[in-house]
Amino acid sequence: MRKYRDSIQKYFYCFILGPVFMVIEACGEFILPYLNAEMIDKGVANRDIAYILQNGLYMAVMALVMLMAGVLGAYFAIKGSSHLAADIRKKTFVQIQKFSFANIDEFSTGSLITRITNDITQIQNFAQTMLRGMFRSPIMLIGAIAMSFALNRKLALVLCVIVPILGFAIAVLIATASPRYEVMQQKLDVLNNGINEAVTNERVIKSFVREEFEKKKFAQMNEELMEKSMAVLKIMILMMPLSALAVNVATIAVVWVAGRQIMIGTMEIGTLTAFITYLSQVLTALTFLANIFLQGTRASASNRRITEILDAQIDLSDDHAARSEQVVERGEIEFRNVSFRYFQKNHEKVLDEISLKIDAGALVGIVGSTGSGKSTLISLIPRLYDVEEGCVSVDGTDVRDFSLSHLRESVAVVLQKNTLFSGTIAENLRWGDENASEEELRQACRIAQADSFILSLPQGYDTELDQGGVNLSGGQRQRLCIARALLKKPKILILDDSTSAVDMATDARIRKAFREELQGMTKIIIAQRITSVQDADKILVVDNGKIAGMGTHSELIQNCVAYQEIYYSQKDKEEAEYE
Repeated sequence: MRKYRDSIQKYFYCFILGPVFMVIEACGEFILPYLNAEMIDKGVANRDIAYILQNGLYMAVMALVMLMAGVLGAYFAIKGSSHLAADIRKKTFVQIQKFSFANIDEFSTGSLITRITNDITQIQNFAQTMLRGMFRSPIMLIGAIAMSFALNRKLALVLCVIVPILGFAIAVLIATASPRYEVMQQKLDVLNNGINEAVTNERVIKSFVREEFEKKKFAQMNEELMEKSMAVLKIMILMMPLSALAVNVATIAVVWVAGRQIMIGTMEIGTLTAFITYLSQVLTALTFLANIFLQGTRASASNRRITEILDAQIDLSDDHAARSEQVVERGEIEFRNVSFRYFQKNHEKVLDEISLKIDAGALVGIVGSTGSGKSTLISLIPRLYDVEEGCVSVDGTDVRDFSLSHLRESVAVVLQKNTLFSGTIAENLRWGDENASEEELRQACRIAQADSFILSLPQGYDTELDQGGVNLSGGQRQRLCIARALLKKPKILILDDSTSAVDMATDARIRKAFREELQGMTKIIIAQRITSVQDADKILVVDNGKIAGMGTHSELIQNCVAYQEIYYSQKDKEEAEYE
């Protein structure tokens, strides 16, 4: 718990008062049987009504104090553990927000969801159980044993035999179950990944009629999780029967020994009653302590998984930003001998010795085959990834010298996957600028050719979108994402195949609006269609991580074989479709 010291210190009173009240309750637990024994042996045996009433009053007051202490102890335990979990969850989420794409890929989305929900809940449950029992159970255990010896030393020897045996059995169970909790949490990761994938791609599953396949896939993951859960529970369910067996055996032994002492008059009935109560308390306290260790075992596995997130090396940070206060002013971009690969063990580079310069305010197109490295190339500009070799600079400054916030505020990227959120169209657009006026929304949408279709909707800009914007067409989602990016008023705008679902006429109008309305903004367009970039100031042809050609459309038609192949293959296809 040391790593959570700051969170504990915020609510230190809960972590102090909770155990204190539970200790008060525990003290009452082993004093009450003694008072009851006294009342039976002295009051009832001698028919002393005054003594019975006096002890009964003491017991009633003590029971009331125990009730209040127990309620307050539980309240502070719940409050302290809940606040602790909330703080850990917040820290974990903040850390995840710092993750680069590479960090997220390392953990997987489903695993991160499991860790920030289920794993933190396990830590919360352990903290709550510990606050309620870490002092209460030992004090109750020691107090009950001490009172047992005070009542009858011979009978107390029964505890000296039963307690070590039960303790050893419980320790073996915990040691056996401990490693299985880690495996169980890993299977939960797999299940969450599967659920996340299936729910996210539900429309694709239905369109390919793959429901049965997904059901079988889910059933297998669910079965594996159940098997691993059962592997743990099969061991842990032995704890209660073992405890019950120990209580019953010990009770029989005590009654056997005590019965003879009562018959010869060396022990009173009240003492036997109290001793059996203490015996039950000893074994109950021991079982509760075992439960703390059991939850601690599971929480330890969860804690290791949370620690992996909190201690993860963030490969993209501002730690070495030499010009953290500098902002992008013009949008000039230069790649100097840039090489990159996603995994260090890979021999083949995704980008290899890329060098190019993009003037501020220019419109640049990038074309190439699938997997050629186009998206990777533009991902290096806003530092979604960092270069392995070489340098990417903006306005003459290495992008690693900017603060991430200043750099990314100046670069707007519309990725291949168009992500919209549940809420109104206006709310989605204001992700680009939360303070944007209605006129600014309309202007950005006019440039992105989205204004007309938005106004045709019954509620216009107040139209509610389903999660992911699934109640819009692909082309409509693309245009909204472009408009949202424009509201950032970036110095550099990057469209990664973001007009692929738009018809050619609308695509042409978007490019025309870019030229007329965004003259001071550097614009980079990755496209599959040559027509989407042929009027660009410069076109890059990327092939197998290298630049195969660079120039205007007319220059590349004459000098670049790779460009010619793309252009004529598309032209032939269009002519065939036209015929």
